[in-house]
Amino acid sequence: PGRPRRLLLSQLFQPLNLQAVGEAGWEGRAGEPTCRSQKLMLQGGLIQPSSPGCYCYMPPTVRAMEKLIKVMDEEMRAVGGQKVNMPSLSSAELWRASGRWDRMGPELFRLADRHGKDYCLGPTHEEAVTELVAAQSNLSYKQLPLRLYQVTRKFRDEPKPRFGLLRSREFYMKDMYTFDASEEAARQTYDLVCDAYRRLFDRLGLPFVKVGAATGSIGGTMSHEFQLPADIGEDRLVLCPDGHFAANVETLNGEQTSCPTCGEKLTQTRGIEVGHTFYLGTKYSSVSNAIFYSPENKPQLAEMGCYGLGVTRILAASIEVLSTEDSIRWPSLIAPYQLCFIPPKRGSKEEEEEGAALLERVYDDLAEVLPDLAGDSVLDDRTQLTIGKRLKDANKLGYPYVVIAGKRVCEDPPVFEVWNQNSSEVLFLTKEGVIELLSKVQVP
Repeated sequence: PGRPRRLLLSQLFQPLNLQAVGEAGWEGRAGEPTCRSQKLMLQGGLIQPSSPGCYCYMPPTVRAMEKLIKVMDEEMRAVGGQKVNMPSLSSAELWRASGRWDRMGPELFRLADRHGKDYCLGPTHEEAVTELVAAQSNLSYKQLPLRLYQVTRKFRDEPKPRFGLLRSREFYMKDMYTFDASEEAARQTYDLVCDAYRRLFDRLGLPFVKVGAATGSIGGTMSHEFQLPADIGEDRLVLCPDGHFAANVETLNGEQTSCPTCGEKLTQTRGIEVGHTFYLGTKYSSVSNAIFYSPENKPQLAEMGCYGLGVTRILAASIEVLSTEDSIRWPSLIAPYQLCFIPPKRGSKEEEEEGAALLERVYDDLAEVLPDLAGDSVLDDRTQLTIGKRLKDANKLGYPYVVIAGKRVCEDPPVFEVWNQNSSEVLFLTKEGVIELLSKVQVP
């Protein structure tokens, strides 16, 4: 309703600490190792530590997260995903039945209610979703495949939370659980979801590798991880230079040094795990008796798979691998704001010649012509600062585009300076040129 209000940088709840970049830096609590994404997110006012491994996500981070979830929703819907939402609180009985109450050890956050009943805060939801499907007593083969997913907070009692959102105790995850009528169908689903994950990372422009992985505490007979190669990654990976083979070293027997397909020498790298897929078979459906009725009306156990994407971890990992030491670079699609407008300095010649009003007119016209960008534009109204200082801040915060009312705003027609941060190009454009350029920007 009505014209959207201009977003003024001075009013955004984003406590900037940008002068620390490249100088003393933010070194965390005494002796705590930090990484690039953690420093940049703290300096840019994107996260605020609350307790070890727990963070407040500030408004720009929530915007980036909501955009990322929109892209995930598109990809999950494209493979027949239906969104559900399951409780974070999970009864110990379910976990005892699957054997994971004991097997997960101290990683589970455990608590008891006032009646003395045991619960845990879900780090993952295999038990809960299988119970949900098992409760549907007359599920037919015609209703399969069933692909249920959610995006929720997860909890893991990390012994040493570190690296900001890369290894925290409370985090957001997209987890999908699939139910198929046969092993063959379940393996087709597995390939389908892996392809959806590939598309997602391609759309974000993230340089991922898919590697063979161990099934760990989740179980099942086949598993892959989607990894972003990075020096601070906690996983050690081996890769065939020609792409025939890729694995997490934890899956290998002994020291495997050459590719089993082509014999080339394997290279080693480190990676940040951002996605994980598992083929589970009937491991969980047999415990909860999650059955469907076959064409012959016989009860059969559903074949399952589960698929996770770390939402907050993808945000931090993308900043880790795309940014420079002192400037955030987002995947353009999910940048919190696409656009920063910088008006002239207070008292400058450009301001006296209506430069600020001209820039505000571009802002308003853009919001009218491209309503998608209306909520994606910020006006840096700190006009007591020079244009250069504000441009430097905009560069550090990683807005994909910056539009400046500089010296040429006094020409007829007025010309604006436009910085494309991702390609490091500077263009000089009229108002129409600015609108045409920005009409190509994608917002989920």
